[in-house]
Amino acid sequence: MTRAALCMAFLWALSGSAVVAAPPMESPRPLPRVVTDTALAMTGSADAPALRPRPRPGSSAVEVIAATATIRHLRPHPRHGAAQRPAVIVQKAARTRVAALVASIRPPERPENLRRLSQAKAVAYRTQPVPEATTGRKGSVCGDPSIKGTTIPPIAAKLKGCGLSEGVTVTSVSGVALSTPATVDCTTASALKSWVESGVKPAVGKLGGGVSSLRVAASYSCRGRNNVKGAKVSEHGRGRAVDVSAIVLANGTAITVLKGWGSSAHGKKLKAMRKAACGTFNTVLGPGSDRYHSDHFHLDTARGRGAYCR
Repeated sequence: MTRAALCMAFLWALSGSAVVAAPPMESPRPLPRVVTDTALAMTGSADAPALRPRPRPGSSAVEVIAATATIRHLRPHPRHGAAQRPAVIVQKAARTRVAALVASIRPPERPENLRRLSQAKAVAYRTQPVPEATTGRKGSVCGDPSIKGTTIPPIAAKLKGCGLSEGVTVTSVSGVALSTPATVDCTTASALKSWVESGVKPAVGKLGGGVSSLRVAASYSCRGRNNVKGAKVSEHGRGRAVDVSAIVLANGTAITVLKGWGSSAHGKKLKAMRKAACGTFNTVLGPGSDRYHSDHFHLDTARGRGAYCR
């Protein structure tokens, strides 16, 4: 290549570099973005800012934007007041049907006559207190407030000579209880009360706190005398006799006829009780009378003869 050619090439290169390096008079601006229908649906206004550029793949912003667009799109329009009235009416109707259903489950009220009959049956099965005419004043019998007990129906005779037509069951006399209620007639009950007041209490005095109860061994029993078969009917079979085997004190001490009769501690007391019974009762038997009465006092109100005390 000739020297002239080289010079021409160098000059051409210099001229081209000058043209490229010259700065432009004004830098180009990007064209404004067009507001699309999607942007209007999401923002609700054409004056809203343009849609954001799509986030990069894998970014959590994709899910947030998609969820927001879906929620806005699915949200219903608010209902007017007139549109809410049918729902209120339906709720009231449902409540009315539930109330009617509950009311229908309850059984209907009984008529007044059936109610009275049910009350009468309930009262009939209750335990009735003993009538005042039966027990007398506060549970007393035989017209004596100090004799407590109840009257009893007539007792039919199992053997000839037995039976008790007007009997009572005595539980206490003059405040002294009977260990076993005594079934006797009122004459015998009154004699027992008199004996306790005039014989038993004075003989015991204040020993052991005084008399608490009498231990009753027998009262009404349809049998022969001394439990001997074929013997004459005993006064027990007529409700006229009581057998007392011991006197019980308030401190729990029992003065028994069997052991106390010959003792120095209680012998005199028991003998005083037996003596006081004679006259109050027509028949008084005890230790020394016979082998049948060594452990108790037999007290009866036999009719038709004088006192018999042994």
